[in-house]
Amino acid sequence: MTLGLFDDLPPSPLPPEVLEPGAMVLRGFALAQAADLLQAVQQVAAQAPFRHLVTPGGLRMSVAMTNCGKLGWVSDRSGYRYDRMDPDDGQLWPPMPALFKRLALEAAQAAGFEGFAPDACLINRYAPGTRLSLHQDRDEGNYAHPIVSVSLGIPAVFLWGGAQRADKARRIALVHGDVVVWGGPARLRFHGVLPLREASHPLTGAHRINLTFRKAS
Repeated sequence: MTLGLFDDLPPSPLPPEVLEPGAMVLRGFALAQAADLLQAVQQVAAQAPFRHLVTPGGLRMSVAMTNCGKLGWVSDRSGYRYDRMDPDDGQLWPPMPALFKRLALEAAQAAGFEGFAPDACLINRYAPGTRLSLHQDRDEGNYAHPIVSVSLGIPAVFLWGGAQRADKARRIALVHGDVVVWGGPARLRFHGVLPLREASHPLTGAHRINLTFRKAS
């Protein structure tokens, strides 16, 4: 059954939800900037269109993606990695918008991580039915910096796992404007996204946009 349009969270600050030491959900943290963030996503995608990458095993990823910043995360039959160039056209990835950098810095600070300066922003576009299997963010090589993940558009259920893939994962409901930050002792926790339900949002239609900020160099 298709869900109708839903109300955004109220603009008043909500207390952060601590998942464990080093990890928390900042409810509605990006809500006030959401429209501007999505406009910036459109500008990035005009230069580096969304595409479906292939895993090293040859499987097509269901989630469409693009990047902005000095480095972009890519995957193909040769493996997962960061690259300065968009492999589709051989051009540099679009610069990271100042709004993105500021939001990532402020969210990291709110979670207790000072001075976060991301050089990579992976932009994922989810449609109903798409998912992200449990995984760790390990390709950065330097785990001293946190991950900042911004949810825009239709709701999702975020899976927060443990140090091992087999560990039981918690289910965290995320809506438009929520931000999850993890680092320090929680930096290498497994995480993922359950298949998205049918839904619609006034700013993104039947899609969820996720911005994941990382320090990859």
